[in-house]
Parts: sequence; structure tokens; C-alpha cells
Amino acid sequence: MEYALVTGGSRGIGRAVAMRLAAGGMPVIINYKSNTAAAEETKAAIEAAGGVCELLPFDTADPKAIEAAMEQWEAQHTDDYIAVLVNNAGIRQDNIMVFMTDEQWHSVLDTTLNGFFYLTRRVVKGMMTKRYGRIVNVVSLSGIKGMPGQTNYSAAKAAVIGATKALAQEVAPRKVTVNAVAPGFVATDMTKDLDEGELKKLIPAGRFGKPEEVAALVAFLASKEAAYITGEVVNINGGLYT
Repeated sequence: MEYALVTGGSRGIGRAVAMRLAAGGMPVIINYKSNTAAAEETKAAIEAAGGVCELLPFDTADPKAIEAAMEQWEAQHTDDYIAVLVNNAGIRQDNIMVFMTDEQWHSVLDTTLNGFFYLTRRVVKGMMTKRYGRIVNVVSLSGIKGMPGQTNYSAAKAAVIGATKALAQEVAPRKVTVNAVAPGFVATDMTKDLDEGELKKLIPAGRFGKPEEVAALVAFLASKEAAYITGEVVNINGGLYT
């Protein structure tokens, strides 16, 4: 059976992606770091709608934790494999660079960039063996345009964009696609501290995006219909930056 693994899948965009993929008939694995209550609530919502969901907690910044979790899952699913990987986990530690601490820099890159590397390296092996896979990386407008106060976050997301383009070329012969989606301002817990009233004045569409809108795009890129799209970064920002 083909499974989808969504990192940071308990809340926000990750939750919406997990629910959308499950609604399409794919069994979903939700990864989360520590918010068990939110993960269990998302799992219950998926199952109430008739979907199949499992929880797989681990810290994407910890390669040993990733390896242990994947070994455990594979031991329990000897006839299954992860055909869709959505790298969504990420954190913000905003500060202007002159005041940014080492911890703020490293924690953001460890979760977003290194987490992408550790987990994708592990999961893509199975995709290449099966000669089919879909990898979708959730990046950000910050990684394309750059955002003041987010040198760490912009650097991490920009690096994942570069990795997306390179990896796409490496695995295309094995019918594995690698794409990225770059949301602008989307109404989630990660943006709740922003001044939405002022920021939406800058957005031609006049509003923040919805997690479900990002999820719809991810679901298409994760589908069999998207077989000829790879190495792309798709903006979804209401016209804020084109």
C-alpha cells in the first residue's frame, strides 16, 4: 500500500494537507514533534471522515530519531512504502540579523533545512526502488523574496528551493518528482502574531490565504496526474509577489 507522510502535520498547513490527501483515499502518516493533543485531534478528524491515519512522532532536526521512527514504521509495514512525502515541518525564530543568536539561526536551519535532508534521504530510497514517488516541499515567499527579520528562515527556505531543483534532476529517471510550493501569508498559528489588517493591504487579493488552498495545490503535485511536473516552485500568495 502507498502511504503519504506529512511532517508537521498536526496543525496549520500540514493538517490541511494531511486531511486533503486522506480525503483523496491515501492513507496518511502524520509526523509531529511534541503536540500530541493536536496530532490526535487531526487523526480523529481524518478517521471521522472515513480516512486512514497513523501518527509518527519525531523531531525532524534529529537524524537518529528519524532513523528509529522509520525503522519502526517499516517493520510494521513490510508490504507498504511511503509514496508521497510532504516536507512541511518548520519553525520561525525571527530577529534582525545583528541581534540574532546562534540558537535562533541553528534551530531554524536544523528543523527546516537539515530536517528536509535527513528525512528525504531516508524516504527517497524506497521511492526509487519502487520507481514511483512524489516529494513536495513547503517553502515560503520568504525564501524567494527574502523578508527582513527572517534571515534564518529565508536562508533555510531558499536552500530547500535549491535542493528541490537539484534532487528533481537526480531522481526523475526513477519516476520520482520533486516540487515545492511557496505560500505567502496564510492564516495559521505561525502567522497569528502578524498584523493581518495591515499586511493584507499589500496583497492584491486583499486577504490572507487559507491552509486548504495550499493543501489543494500540494495534493495536485502529489498526484499521479502531476507526473510531468518536477523541479518547480509554485507561488501561492494572492499576487503579493510574482
